Amino acid sequence: MSEEGLDVLLVDDEAIVGKRLKPALTKIGCRVEVFEDPREALERIHQKTFDIVVTDIRMDEIDGMQILEEVREKSPRTKVIMITGYAMMAVAREAMEKGAFDFISKPFKPDDLRKVIARAAEALGSPLDFGFAETKAS
Repeated sequence: MSEEGLDVLLVDDEAIVGKRLKPALTKIGCRVEVFEDPREALERIHQKTFDIVVTDIRMDEIDGMQILEEVREKSPRTKVIMITGYAMMAVAREAMEKGAFDFISKPFKPDDLRKVIARAAEALGSPLDFGFAETKAS
């Protein structure tokens, strides 16, 4: 991880997902790289270590499970969050068994993903301060 903020790679073959989520994550201090092509995302994953990878499960040719496996092999520290348009518990469970940090079902709001990112940041020892920590304060 860099000195400030988290490096996040987001891969989803639906362009709208990246367009909506990048500004939402940038606003909370994340440096976000967005990919629609999972092959390009994998190339980037091999070039750079990210703190968090957010990937759609269902994509053509290379799916989110392959992305998860590649990330876990290269950087076990990286937290992988799976996005699925198919709320299939079996797939989500398989992803968690293979080391995914969490999963989120479409449709979701940017705040939903920010909450999951916040938990991942805490797990990495780099908590983000953007209001969701309020529930922990007494």
